Amino acid sequence: MTIGIKVDFLWFSIGTGDFLHSFFSTICGNLENMKWGSKFPIVMNNLYEGEISVKDIHEAQKELRTIQEEFSKISPDKIIWDIENLEKRPPWGNNISKDIKNLSDYFVTSDGENLFDVLNEAMYEAMQENSALEVKSL
Repeated sequence: MTIGIKVDFLWFSIGTGDFLHSFFSTICGNLENMKWGSKFPIVMNNLYEGEISVKDIHEAQKELRTIQEEFSKISPDKIIWDIENLEKRPPWGNNISKDIKNLSDYFVTSDGENLFDVLNEAMYEAMQENSALEVKSL
């Protein structure tokens, strides 16, 4: 099942649910000391639950910038595939592109785009359209 972001009539493809859950798990484990939503409540709670309202988009953008900056300082071996099962590994294991130098490079969507770029674009469009940003599955 494919997961993506819907903004009004726009669609931004992400990938599988496991892939997106790994993004949130990696944030929680590496940036929030295993306390889900403690540092990034809009991204970790609202986005994870499926929607960021128009009034929260600006704050979500700030959180996402901080996450990306912090991820750029962390090596890709710190990936967390599933916060509920820290032993679980990505399906590709350690076989990743040499272009991935840190966690900000790690998350690449099914369309080959950096997940941070996709989320930033979706948030920008949500502000432009004065529309909520929703996580949906196809």
